[in-house]
Amino acid sequence: MDIQSALKKGQSILIDNNIISAKLDSEILMSQAVRKNKEFIILNLNKEIKKKDLEYFDNLIQERAKSRPIAQIIKKKDFWKYEFVVNNNVLIPRPDTEILIEQTLKLVKNKNRLQILDIGIGSGCILMSILKEKKNFIGTGIDISNKSLQISKVNSQKLKISNRLRLFKSNIDNFNTGKYDLIISNPPYIKKSDLKCLEKDIGFEPKQALDGGFDGLSEIRKVINKSSELIKKNGHLVLEIGFDQKYEVKNILRNKGFYIKKTFKDLSNHDRCIVSIKI
Repeated sequence: MDIQSALKKGQSILIDNNIISAKLDSEILMSQAVRKNKEFIILNLNKEIKKKDLEYFDNLIQERAKSRPIAQIIKKKDFWKYEFVVNNNVLIPRPDTEILIEQTLKLVKNKNRLQILDIGIGSGCILMSILKEKKNFIGTGIDISNKSLQISKVNSQKLKISNRLRLFKSNIDNFNTGKYDLIISNPPYIKKSDLKCLEKDIGFEPKQALDGGFDGLSEIRKVINKSSELIKKNGHLVLEIGFDQKYEVKNILRNKGFYIKKTFKDLSNHDRCIVSIKI
């Protein structure tokens, strides 16, 4: 079978399983199966596929047909300017989260050597993207999941920043190491009752990275509470929030001695990031 025929077959299977991005996904999975980039696929549609590569492609298509996210299937995801290793133990990096990188880099534009803490580091995509841009910054990442920390370690080595990064297994309540110029976090902020209503593919991601408790704010409260102790005076806290949580989170921040600098919107024009300063 040639590449074009296999792509059409794969696309048809995905369409039958209500995968909206069937054509693109089929091409991505073919690239993975034959270990070539997408350009090669497009320019070699009449090329015959080796039997083992076709079997691999068929298996990948079957996984995607179950709604398993592409990033989990191919075990990687582009974020900011870099490629991160991911699996089913970490939240898949979203384009909307890049706003945290963008705004943080603006904040620290003229800073040379800062200590940064990432609460709930996951794959490491937020903190490591910043460390790659700011060569003299030192990072600390904490997570309650050993498996997440293992992925973070792999990514730090891949991006060659492991000498500027410390990783700790800890929940935020029990973490007392260091004082920080900047704290960043993308905590779980989905209401527990809404978890069952999420898109099917999100169900493949770790629940503890999504579950924000009864009102969606329980983890955010913990992050803000502990950040008020760990952050230096005039230090910045950069938080990702749910689209409808701006006013509640602002109140929590003010009650813990933070001044709200600005709220930023995501690609869909929803409130997504709050930047505050410890006063």
